[in-house]
Amino acid sequence: MTDKKPSALHEKDGVSKPETTSKSAAEKIKLSRAKQNSVDEFVTKILEGNITFLSRAITLVESTNKKHQQKANEILERCLPHANNSVRIGITGVPGVGKSTFIESFGKHLTSQGKKVAVLAVDPSSSVNKGSILGDKTRMEELVTDKNAFIRPSPSGTSLGGVAQKTRESIILCEAAGFNTIIIETVGVGQSETVVHSMVDFFLLLKLAGAGDELQGIKRGIIEMADAIVINKTDGDNEKNAKIAKVAFNRALHLYPLKESKWQPKVLTASALHNYGISEIDSMIVEYISLTKENNYFSNKRNNQNKYWLLATIEQQLKDNFYNNPKVKNSLSEEIVNLENGKTTPFNAAKRLLEL
Repeated sequence: MTDKKPSALHEKDGVSKPETTSKSAAEKIKLSRAKQNSVDEFVTKILEGNITFLSRAITLVESTNKKHQQKANEILERCLPHANNSVRIGITGVPGVGKSTFIESFGKHLTSQGKKVAVLAVDPSSSVNKGSILGDKTRMEELVTDKNAFIRPSPSGTSLGGVAQKTRESIILCEAAGFNTIIIETVGVGQSETVVHSMVDFFLLLKLAGAGDELQGIKRGIIEMADAIVINKTDGDNEKNAKIAKVAFNRALHLYPLKESKWQPKVLTASALHNYGISEIDSMIVEYISLTKENNYFSNKRNNQNKYWLLATIEQQLKDNFYNNPKVKNSLSEEIVNLENGKTTPFNAAKRLLEL
């Protein structure tokens, strides 16, 4: 019997791929991953400004592993005396307003003055598969190569505040590493994004001109919290619309009572793509920080923020403890079945679970 003729779809043997990683290099990687650095090593390296250890410490902070959390808390306690020496700037705005481009342009301006800039960018997590793109480093390709800049994208996870749950702890670590300007980019502006205001010194709102009714485009609460509104993409055919929007926002801001900080919020125009208006924004923030430090609002605000985060942490811990309780886990599924069968109400079911 003759051999069957090979099919037309038969795959010919190709050229074998060369080894891209040597065995010795692979062993070194395995050993480095297996080695657990001590808290002392982490703290020493972070205080030296070591970016690798800073990134790893933030990863520990973001981890839900109990051992990682314990280690992260020790690192944070040791780094805390070296923190609180930066200016924290929150930047928010609707998707497409150019937040990443603006941050890159603004960040490059700051590093050119010798300042060290840390960008904590938060990307929205999918409600379906819980994944996150984390593409901010790609969008800030010039700033990411700057030796005086550090960019850390984090998934928002289940946090509704437009910032990752552990952003505040990340701020402390970045300050301890010597970064004197911390920029927090939120996922976008909305009803729940305003929590960023509770962890920054200066709250900057980016807006687009010609994208609809300027005053209806954002909620009043965010306008009241904004220390400045910057109309971005003021270039080309959009310059005229930007000037009209600037007048409209200025009128709106003057209708609100004077802030506790005694600062009158300003409206500026900018084009991050062409570096227009960036130095004026920097000067405005410097003016704000100077004013609020003189009248003690700066320190008072940070004290109030610490109280807020104390209560927020307690609430989060109570929630975690509740859902991780074995009795609650077992009873919760039973209560859900009873709820679906019409044998109980959500309120009575919740009451019984809370009594556990």
